[in-house]
Amino acid sequence: MTQAGPRALPIDWPLPGQDPNDINILVVDDQEIVRVALLRTLRQHGFSCHEAADAFQTLELLDQRPIDLVLSDIQMPGMTGLSLVKAVAHRIPQVAFVMVSSLDNTEMAMECLRNGAYGYVLKPFKTNDILIAVANALRRRMLELDYLDREAVLARRVQEQTLEIKASREEVALRLISASEHRDNETGAHVRRIGLYAAEMGRLLGWDPARQEAIRAAAPMHDIGKIGVPDRILQKEGALTEEEWIIMKTHTAMGANILRDSKVPFIQMGARIAACHHEKWDGSGYPVGLAGEAIPIEARITCLVDIYDALIHRRVYKRAWEEKDVLAYLRENGGKLFDPALTSLFFEHYDTFAAIAQAHPDTFVEPDFL
Repeated sequence: MTQAGPRALPIDWPLPGQDPNDINILVVDDQEIVRVALLRTLRQHGFSCHEAADAFQTLELLDQRPIDLVLSDIQMPGMTGLSLVKAVAHRIPQVAFVMVSSLDNTEMAMECLRNGAYGYVLKPFKTNDILIAVANALRRRMLELDYLDREAVLARRVQEQTLEIKASREEVALRLISASEHRDNETGAHVRRIGLYAAEMGRLLGWDPARQEAIRAAAPMHDIGKIGVPDRILQKEGALTEEEWIIMKTHTAMGANILRDSKVPFIQMGARIAACHHEKWDGSGYPVGLAGEAIPIEARITCLVDIYDALIHRRVYKRAWEEKDVLAYLRENGGKLFDPALTSLFFEHYDTFAAIAQAHPDTFVEPDFL
């Protein structure tokens, strides 16, 4: 009595629980007798089969219906099987390829495999040779698709976790900053702009994205030490006395102390910025009078963009400077107060920094000046 259903393959079925009838195989050969023999063998084992007489017809069929595996001759008129594999390499592993050839050519076989083919069977072939090659190709296809799925899931998880870490980092920074903002005359928009200016400067310097993100989060913390400055000094409208000015200068050390000893890179950067953002290129700054490249690059960047932003915006104690006066001041002090290379870079891309300022305006209502 004839047994119903597909015959068992010569090796373990590569897709447990899946009916071979769900596997679509395309047989490609310019000789009809070869196609008929292959189709008969595959259909006897339950596969769903299609056929094509050349590579061009194969490309059309691949666009028209889902195909899991292509069993293709190599020597065909018009376009060879090797050229076909190269033409559809972008579809692998969604489509597996097994080559069938009457040429016992090791170099040809290796070239096919290098370009994505999963197997190589010589004519005249035995039934088991074809079935084993097909089963192995399908198993490899399954494993590669599973790997790609896992890789995609992992990539999504990494991206989600990265976004969560970034959001948490920004929240920590903003909460630290908000503590000093409540006691200072600066605005939330100001510290946000400082981060954006600094990150843009980092990008222009060729920094990698992680370092750009670090300074974007770190630069806004430059004045975190002002939380330790008494209100009578911090909120004084008039000029500071010499004694008051000495106390005000301590905000750099206090900021560094708040942020020091962290294992988080952007907070480490924030500590360097807090300590050194009032140092000047010519050594005339404070707290220790560092000069030139002895000042950390992050602090040199923050110093420049902080003063730029402070000058172009109004505060309760001053008018905004005219743009031409701000630019003249920055240009005059390049190489004195500011890193000359950073100053030049700033002017080369001034429109970008001005656009950041316009996109993030202050929102508080300021009094009119008499």
